[in-house]
Amino acid sequence: MALDERAASLRFFLRDRYTQLVGSFDEIFTSMGLRILRSQPRALRTNSFAERWVGTTRRDCTDRLLIYNQRHLTHVLTGYVHHYSMPRPHRSLDQRPPLHDPAAASPTGPRTLHRERILGGLLNEYSYWSAA
Repeated sequence: MALDERAASLRFFLRDRYTQLVGSFDEIFTSMGLRILRSQPRALRTNSFAERWVGTTRRDCTDRLLIYNQRHLTHVLTGYVHHYSMPRPHRSLDQRPPLHDPAAASPTGPRTLHRERILGGLLNEYSYWSAA
């Protein structure tokens, strides 16, 4: 689902109180029908989940690539969001991906380890394939 498709279901836009964000920034989102919510003053952890995701995305992905243009950035972030959300192990799920199938995790018989390169080899996803 693209951002413009998802924007119709959004109601709020939470942002911090940076003075660099001018009124025209808010106008973009209010024109989409979103209500702007600003974080509390001096509340460093108000938006901690978003801060963690942005930091992880920068460290794992965008700081390691030279982004050419907006189209390239969209392609990179789409691939990274899929990797981040689906196949990678999550600490809160005992190192299992969100769509974990216990039957697929321990197949019987011979199997081979398969590596899929994501974003030109920047990220790798591993899975077992049956040899049959």
